[in-house]
Amino acid sequence: MENIPSCWGGMRSLQWFVAGSQVLGIACVVITGVWMGHYRGGYAWDGSVNQFNVHPLCMVLGLVFLYGDAILVYRVFRNESKRSVKILHAILHMMSLIISIVGIVAVFDFHASAKIPDMYSLHSWCGMLTFVLFFLQWLLGLGFFLFPWASAWLRSVYLPLHVFFGLALMVLSIGTCLLGITEKLLFSISQTYSKFAAEGVLANVLGLLLVGFGIIVAYVVTREEFRRPPSPEEEPISVHFKTLTEGTPPVTP
Repeated sequence: MENIPSCWGGMRSLQWFVAGSQVLGIACVVITGVWMGHYRGGYAWDGSVNQFNVHPLCMVLGLVFLYGDAILVYRVFRNESKRSVKILHAILHMMSLIISIVGIVAVFDFHASAKIPDMYSLHSWCGMLTFVLFFLQWLLGLGFFLFPWASAWLRSVYLPLHVFFGLALMVLSIGTCLLGITEKLLFSISQTYSKFAAEGVLANVLGLLLVGFGIIVAYVVTREEFRRPPSPEEEPISVHFKTLTEGTPPVTP
């Protein structure tokens, strides 16, 4: 029994958790692609219902899979230079942002072509809230950390908020996807959904995989053993953060 903590908290287990997250994340993207491609008629950009199918694929790929990977880079690349990891973190977020914008434009353009009202459902409200907060989080991250104009003290104040909202947005993204899955199924196969139609089962599996992906990402990020060891460039922030949280004044040589 004494070996359980080291088994689940060691660096080898980190590799397994990260690998598991990638398997689940890729599975989510593939299943979404199969669902929209096979059961919903495929993809297009012509204002037809097939254009709508671009939306769920882009949102799962952008605001779940790539977003989760952007969160994980600080745990995966523990021994790389902090600057390099910051750049990778920002690039993955930028890719997530661009893909998400494509998905949002796809659904609004489809609604305009089909004369369907916009922004009336809980799914759409949660989705827009998630996207706006994600965009703000990305801008603040660029300003505070990648191109830091703020003082070390201000960065130390914002850092825990940045981490918290990063995980909160992951929860919002997955929750919004679950709402969207349910909404799509009720709109498309309401007559056969309760009869365990293959499309409904596939979509339900997708929802469970999304939840599993989010749980693994959150677990890896919140485990103290997996935290990136502080480097000399991070020391000022660490000192200021300790001062704020524990009331311990920084020791000067």
